[in-house]
Amino acid sequence: MHEKILVVDDEENIVNVISYALKKEGYTVEGSYDGRDALNKMKEFVPDIIILDLMLPEVNGYDICKKIEDEGIGIIILTAKNDIVDKILGLELGADDYLTKPFDIREVIARVKSLCRRVKRLRKEMPSNDVIKINDMVVHAKQRSVTINDVRADFTAMEFDLLYLLISNPNIVYSREQLLDKVWGMDYIGGTRTVDTHIQRIRKKLSLDYQYIIQTVHGIGYKGVSDTIEGRD
Repeated sequence: MHEKILVVDDEENIVNVISYALKKEGYTVEGSYDGRDALNKMKEFVPDIIILDLMLPEVNGYDICKKIEDEGIGIIILTAKNDIVDKILGLELGADDYLTKPFDIREVIARVKSLCRRVKRLRKEMPSNDVIKINDMVVHAKQRSVTINDVRADFTAMEFDLLYLLISNPNIVYSREQLLDKVWGMDYIGGTRTVDTHIQRIRKKLSLDYQYIIQTVHGIGYKGVSDTIEGRD
């Protein structure tokens, strides 16, 4: 196991407990106790996943999410707050998952494993013909890039996976539960609202000419469209 995990929390004991448990599972782990140090370590350590407390000194977790949302790093929010608004805000800023303190270390490990499995599975399942073109929109699966009129549109890792799943399987209707299973890889603690939040973010990042490629199937979920024949929502 070669995945690298960065654990960021201002409580040293929490960093130590999580780091110890993940190292026992075979992960390479670094710890950080404030936001500024975490940003510096990300440049040097280049983690696959960051476990991130929201309430940090120097630079808070929300700002870190904003800074790294386009870098393809998996983000698991770790927060003491029980307010669902805080969790949704974290997800809207690019986080992939969240855990609430106090936590069971076994659930932390399960979430990390799930996120790693999801990335590995998607890479393995990536087709050899990895380019999807819809008029002037080009999606490169292996490069994990989206360009519209030759301008790159930046998506988080989870947003890209969700977008690619839908448009690479056009006109197949997925329920929110199916999307959670296929993209998140397990029963996700955030519930089906997480799917709606990510769809909204994806649509905002697509130009008005391409928002229709993800269509809502009312009462069920969503489907992707790979051509311009389909009507728009």
